[in-house]
Amino acid sequence: MQLAVDGTVVVSVLLALALATRLPLAATARWLPGPRAEPPADPSAGPPPGVGARRGRRRSAPDAGPSRRVPGPLGLLGLLVGAVLLNQIAVVVYIRRVHGGDPGFVARYLPPGWFELPAADWPPTRLAAHWPWPEALAGSVLRVQAALELPLVLLAFAVVLRWLDDRLYRQVLASPLLVVAALAYTAVFCAVEWDLHNPWTTDDLLIRCASALVTPPLLAAAARRGAPGRPPDPAPLSAGRLLLFLGSLASFGGLVLLAYDTLLLYNLGRLEARLPFVAGCALVLAGCRAADRRLRTGPDAGPAVAFLGHALRRFLLLFFAPALAVRYGVVFGTPALAAGAGLLLGAVAAALALRDTLTAAAATPGRLLLRLAAAAVAGTAAGRVAAQVMSGGYYETALLAAAAAFLAVAVGVCVLGDARDARRSPVQVKV
Repeated sequence: MQLAVDGTVVVSVLLALALATRLPLAATARWLPGPRAEPPADPSAGPPPGVGARRGRRRSAPDAGPSRRVPGPLGLLGLLVGAVLLNQIAVVVYIRRVHGGDPGFVARYLPPGWFELPAADWPPTRLAAHWPWPEALAGSVLRVQAALELPLVLLAFAVVLRWLDDRLYRQVLASPLLVVAALAYTAVFCAVEWDLHNPWTTDDLLIRCASALVTPPLLAAAARRGAPGRPPDPAPLSAGRLLLFLGSLASFGGLVLLAYDTLLLYNLGRLEARLPFVAGCALVLAGCRAADRRLRTGPDAGPAVAFLGHALRRFLLLFFAPALAVRYGVVFGTPALAAGAGLLLGAVAAALALRDTLTAAAATPGRLLLRLAAAAVAGTAAGRVAAQVMSGGYYETALLAAAAAFLAVAVGVCVLGDARDARRSPVQVKV
């Protein structure tokens, strides 16, 4: 399995570098006082009204109408999570009725930490006493997860992309990166499935391969129908919006990790005790998104803050395809290779972001680099402390805390530097 995961890391990173660096980002256009040219056409925006979408096929209007709209990525993700939750209840009913409440028939093939069932008096589990055909629920064990895990992961990443930049989200889901990501994620999932070989493995591998074929076109179609027509220009990523994005990312990441632990690992018995955590993350997330909508017409960013916005866009674009391979590479592959891949993508994103910033803003390169170096040093120190505080559980928790602390402190340092320069020069930049 190590060879398969490491190979997926290398191939997905190379494809991401080849494809993502060619994807035009509308957010990198020059926004300075004076005359400005129209931004380049967005290939993901679709044809103008009345022009055929594919090989001469025509549309009667740019908007397909409310009847053809589909939910956005967050709504689709919520529907899938609800489907997984219903399946977990079906698993509990099946195990209690058919196997006497003992999950050992499947748990013995898996690592520790799976199949912590809820108590018998938990209201949904009372269905076990009334469900008439418990044997028919046998397919709920492992197989449904194999079908839904890929769209769950892809939609979670799509949600983050859309929060940062709706146009970037639509560009990615209309590009070959979506197919590369689906194949890379599936390759890693299948490698882990094979390593945990059990009586369900063959079925699960076939289901995962089918999901990899079906999921990309469905998500691409959902992105087109969810917001037909040309998307608006990206809103300025001011320091306030960057911090709200980080708050959204941290709270959303907490919810994703909780869903992984309680639903994808069949641990419904842990859910009740963690409901306060769910409520807290949901409140923080709702507050951050509501505040972000109010700041979309706020002030423009200075050069250093603009760099952070460009870097986030570039890194998420580059990391989309190899994300899961790098994550699994830390545990099931070669950790040094996974870490090196992440650092390489970060370095490329930073270099491209620096070019974007210097192109769009009248900034002094030397002064900007010194400010970014100070932000990196301060952010690294904060991230290390956050990682140590949050260590002890899933390593993703510590990594998420470290990334949020790093970026929050870096934003603060960049704001202070830009404010100092603003007193010398009034030029600012939209990103």
